[in-house]
Amino acid sequence: MTRRSLLALTAISAYAQKDQPVQKDAFYNLPPNLPVPKDDGAARHLPGMQVPAITLVSTANRRINLADLARERTVIYCYPRTGAPGQPVPKNWDDIPGARGCTPESCGFRDHYHALEALHGRVFGLSTQTTEYQREAVERLHLPFEILSDADFAVTNALRLPTFEFEGVRLLKRLTLVLSGGKIEKVFYPVFPPDKHAEEVIAWLGRNSAHR
Repeated sequence: MTRRSLLALTAISAYAQKDQPVQKDAFYNLPPNLPVPKDDGAARHLPGMQVPAITLVSTANRRINLADLARERTVIYCYPRTGAPGQPVPKNWDDIPGARGCTPESCGFRDHYHALEALHGRVFGLSTQTTEYQREAVERLHLPFEILSDADFAVTNALRLPTFEFEGVRLLKRLTLVLSGGKIEKVFYPVFPPDKHAEEVIAWLGRNSAHR
């Protein structure tokens, strides 16, 4: 077993809480009364920034350069981490504003994928999980797009993306970048509710695509 695969398995096992019963499909639904994230200003510097020429590995085993993606309009939704199948929601996870909802958000982009394509918006996900971990989610959720792994925090650090720590692990806060012309054209931050976010992006693209 490779070191990267071992890290992926370790990350999955971290979700297990021995004193909690397994919640079937727990990650697919959003519970009521989740704390709403507030804009802490951590993404204000992003609009207009040049996209760095950093190469990331995708779940399709492609090496993708972000600067190349940014030449055309591209939507990259950044999220903390998806849950592991058969495991409960980690204790205290729902108490973190904006943390819960990575699976519903991904499913939203899946369900609206053709509408996004019609508006000339290519879609990628991005998290700091390993490619092995992400690939399981892509297959299980039948995602028609690729997820990019920033496990080494190259993009996170270069763009100074907002992050938080949970159980000693550094994770991205939920935000979405729209790239075009080599720069960050639009930033959605904070994102809430995540399960409706794809519709929010579609609405923005519809208002801002007439000139393209």
